[in-house]
Amino acid sequence: MRVAMYYSNKDIRVEEIPTPEIGPGELLLRVEASGICGSDVMEWYRIKRAPLVLGHEVAGEVAEVGEGVDRYKQGDRIAASHHVPCNTCRYCLSGHHTVCDTLRSTNFDPGGFAEYVRLPAINVDRGVYSIPDEVSFEEATLTEPLACVLRAQRIAGLAPGETVLVIGSGISGLLHIQLARAMGAGRIVATDVSEARLEAASAFGAGAVIHAGKDIPSELRRVNDGWLADKVFVCTGAETANQQALESVERGGTVLFFAPTDPGVTLPISVNELFFRNDVTLTTSYAGSPTDHVTAMELIRAGRVNAKKMITNRFGLSNTAKGFQLVAEAQRSIKVIVEPQR
Repeated sequence: MRVAMYYSNKDIRVEEIPTPEIGPGELLLRVEASGICGSDVMEWYRIKRAPLVLGHEVAGEVAEVGEGVDRYKQGDRIAASHHVPCNTCRYCLSGHHTVCDTLRSTNFDPGGFAEYVRLPAINVDRGVYSIPDEVSFEEATLTEPLACVLRAQRIAGLAPGETVLVIGSGISGLLHIQLARAMGAGRIVATDVSEARLEAASAFGAGAVIHAGKDIPSELRRVNDGWLADKVFVCTGAETANQQALESVERGGTVLFFAPTDPGVTLPISVNELFFRNDVTLTTSYAGSPTDHVTAMELIRAGRVNAKKMITNRFGLSNTAKGFQLVAEAQRSIKVIVEPQR
């Protein structure tokens, strides 16, 4: 079968490898669509494991069913999680599924930028989601990133009527905007360095947009009746964004760091000012639980999150490198999809 083998962001080669053979409890997925995630182009993180096949936002049809699998049959339309929790450890039982050791060790064989993917038995057991008839394969690839956003907004405790500031209006920022609107946020403000992405933020529900080069706290007060934000979601790894977030959160508010930074980045924090006097909460979120994936699929099906509108570019497997280039440039593209069967 053909795969897009990653050597670096600028060196992705279409190669032939054997189609995986499945065992008991497993599924072979014929990949119809696979989204390119911002983490896929995070070269400092990926290149040390190269060459490898990336791609974890997958949707397709069941091509083969392993012995003992009775919940799925050949031809079923499914999306799948690459990381799944054990559901029995102290982390899972306390609701922290995404720090489970099992979740951190599970994965596809190979990644989703391939014609076929083997889904291990544990993934089949707790990480496969049927795609409703109303949802296309490419829309279903947004299930995983939306699940991550769902968990983040739950951890942040977003409540109806609150003011939300989204720093960084790439794909994750735009999902935060759409979900915050669906969850009843009062005012949504977005920032970015790209005018095209600010336009997208407005189109997806931000009531005000601010260029990231401006004085964000002052501009935020100007458009928000003199107040800062109740909830701040940092959806870019830029160091300046972290400082803007700390300066833009209202007393009693929460800053959630959603995007990873380059290695070695630290936060300059005044414990007395930020915590003791202003009662600010700083937190993070990584990945999503199985329940978040189920909810994400339903939000897409119901049209509460418009996945179709977010997809701006589609490439066949042989042009995966062009897709990576678009995502790495972070300009006009929003969601870039690879279709391995063409």
